[in-house]
Amino acid sequence: MIYHELIIIGGGPAGMAAAVTARERGISDLLIIERENMLGGILKQCIHNGFGLHYFSEELTGSEYAAKFVDKIDELKISYKLNTMVLSVDGNKMVYTSNEEDGYVIYKAKAIILAMGCRERPRGNLRIPGSNPSGVLTAGTAQRFVNIDGYLPGTSCVILGSGDIGLIMARRLTLEGVKVKAVCEIMPHPGGLVRNIEQCLNDYDIPLKLSHTVFSIHGKKRVEGVTIAMVDEHFNIIENTKEYIACDTLLLSVGLIPENELTFAMGAKIDSVTNGAFVNQNLETSVEGVFSCGNVLHVHDLVDYVTLEGIKAAEHAVEHIKNNALKTIRRVTVVAAAGIRYVMPQYIDITEEEEVVRVYFRSRKVFKEVSTFASCDDVWISKRRHLRLLPAEMEFIEVNTNDIKDDTVYIGVDA
Repeated sequence: MIYHELIIIGGGPAGMAAAVTARERGISDLLIIERENMLGGILKQCIHNGFGLHYFSEELTGSEYAAKFVDKIDELKISYKLNTMVLSVDGNKMVYTSNEEDGYVIYKAKAIILAMGCRERPRGNLRIPGSNPSGVLTAGTAQRFVNIDGYLPGTSCVILGSGDIGLIMARRLTLEGVKVKAVCEIMPHPGGLVRNIEQCLNDYDIPLKLSHTVFSIHGKKRVEGVTIAMVDEHFNIIENTKEYIACDTLLLSVGLIPENELTFAMGAKIDSVTNGAFVNQNLETSVEGVFSCGNVLHVHDLVDYVTLEGIKAAEHAVEHIKNNALKTIRRVTVVAAAGIRYVMPQYIDITEEEEVVRVYFRSRKVFKEVSTFASCDDVWISKRRHLRLLPAEMEFIEVNTNDIKDDTVYIGVDA
């Protein structure tokens, strides 16, 4: 068994930012464990720009963004293990790993940061009728084929779902000569950022069909076409709206799932909405000394926010390692109320020191010119005005811990 003060599972943007922060705050004995053959996570295949404006104050491609952190990790001589699979983690902060070089190795840590990222939702989760031909793949897989492996997935395609990866791939495939015939979104509003709707679809005259889904996939060996249809407010197919579109590729951009199998196995409490861990304002899970950040905690809009969350997790992990964490007087539960889909953190730990806690949330639907509120025992303790709320964009409201007089804080929309 090998001991480290801090072990970070995942070498993507959250894990790299956490490692750099921990080293700069005095933790020399730390290790990053990454299952792929290089650090960087999904950023390696993101050759488009739009990254880094918030954190680096310059516009970068995803691979450039990752390279800045990889260079910093090498400069600080932070240890990392590549091509290493974490098999399990337990509540005693034992990390069980395996790779070809070292074989089966057990690590023990004083603190652990979970930064495993997320994966795409596959066809099996969608129950689309039809055969099972080649040519059906997730948008992220297509992105890897095009940007890293140098292969086009097809010549004409339909994209199901308007998540950001799907929107970006609509533009990318168009630039490579693939005919993107439609992007279908089952919800009445887009799933991706407004800027991606404008820059990836509208700028290239790619039609976005809201309240539409793929009803059936046609073809035996290879996709030959899909039937799309409009849905009602209950997501039932409206029969007279069915339309056949000939294509040889169907890309799926229908949501991301945090990679929380390890989190669940160690006994940490999981939020059924985010599929991430329940955490307090310090990003500590229900397992003491285990912190979670990035897309394994909840799916983010921008990598800059993932980075900032990795930094925050590291700051509090360092406090835990150095025994500088403030003692909790009582724990308050944060609950999503009217108009809110989920909140993060799900707990606020009250200490003797006054603190302003930023609670992040996503709305259930589109709102315009509304206020959000935080309340205790039917009394508002905080309020924030918004010109609009979009389910695709994360928002926040700030709460002062001195104002929390009850055991539950409700976050809602005053519509």
